[in-house]
Amino acid sequence: MLLMESLKVAPSRGDQRRRLIFRSLHDCILRKGYVKTTLADIAQQAGMSASHLLYYFKGKEAILEQYFANVSVIFLDNIVSITSNPADCQLPMLADFWFKSEASTKQEIGFMLECFGAAVNDPTLLETKAKFDQRFKTQLAGIIAATAGMDGDQSDDQIGQLAEITYALMIGLRSSAYFSDELDLDAAHQLFCTTVNGFVAPLTVRLLD
Repeated sequence: MLLMESLKVAPSRGDQRRRLIFRSLHDCILRKGYVKTTLADIAQQAGMSASHLLYYFKGKEAILEQYFANVSVIFLDNIVSITSNPADCQLPMLADFWFKSEASTKQEIGFMLECFGAAVNDPTLLETKAKFDQRFKTQLAGIIAATAGMDGDQSDDQIGQLAEITYALMIGLRSSAYFSDELDLDAAHQLFCTTVNGFVAPLTVRLLD
């Protein structure tokens, strides 16, 4: 459970309890889904009473909101770290992280889909998701520009459009790999690489003209 293990918290007793609650929410959602998970379920999984859990969070919505915010930061940190590598390595590294890392197992994809579903009617989650999407696409634009040899120039309208399309492709392929029996994550990875390289090739040609 890479995302859980990556949550960086101070070693105070309160923070240790919050981390345990995050883990419990995560495990309960994997087992029975967010809608069917109750505060009592989370508390029992964490080895505490529901009233004790409420000392740390106002309810299960507040737990998911904070957990999702933490996970979003971790994901973005991973994407930003990719941009420090040579330009020709960035797209392959992005594909590997998105489709082959420990954060991209079918279970973890299912968990994130549960979060996305909950965000539809939770304004706090929706705002976090919208900010995450925008920041992710900004990093994508930089990766695409660097791969095309544009020295990180993200101002080109076509780069922005390709970042939008690439992000939609990333989200769509992971979702398809979760629900489809015909598309696994390895096939999704290959399809992503082939498609995005097809996007970037014309930009490189344009620069040489």
